[in-house]
Amino acid sequence: MAKLLYIEASPRKDRSRSTQVARTFLAAYQKSRPDDSIQTIDLWATSLPRFDGATIEAKYAILQGQTHTPGQAQAWNAVVDVAEQFKSADKYLFSLPMWNFGLPYILKHYIDVLIQPGLTFSFDPQTGYKGLVTGKKAVAVYARGGAYGPGTGMEDYDLQSKALTGILGFIGLTDLVNIFVEPMLGPPEVVAAGLAKAEELAVATAKSF
Repeated sequence: MAKLLYIEASPRKDRSRSTQVARTFLAAYQKSRPDDSIQTIDLWATSLPRFDGATIEAKYAILQGQTHTPGQAQAWNAVVDVAEQFKSADKYLFSLPMWNFGLPYILKHYIDVLIQPGLTFSFDPQTGYKGLVTGKKAVAVYARGGAYGPGTGMEDYDLQSKALTGILGFIGLTDLVNIFVEPMLGPPEVVAAGLAKAEELAVATAKSF
């Protein structure tokens, strides 16, 4: 039995197109793999550690090979909890809207807590960086108002999928399927077609995931 971790980054809930397609994926996934477990992290309902004060000092203590003070150790434990929850999964599903061509700040906060030395990546002076979250699969559902795919002339503005793909690859999650829900701002028939295409891909991906 595998564990799927679903990370939801839209605050719009039932009005969110990325959430809608992600739920379509989950329904198809549950139907094809009823014995697997699914855990959801709604980032807007999650208390994430602030990365200041004792927390940032704890990180630099690790980088400098120093021992944590009691306060730093307590702060760092909250970061470790986030990373361990993430690493406990076998598969991942992300859903996120495009904000200002990039990631919602709540997802960036989660990433900034998650991507830590010794937890999700390592560094060796001889071999460089190495991701520690390997041998796992992920799907990302991206919703955006415009179209940013090849041939649109807007490709360079897609800092949403480029950022998440790069970050996940850095920690070892290179087996990633991207599903784009676009364009979601336009005539109703165009929006409906974009949504239908994304949901069709979500169902097909879920069945083989």
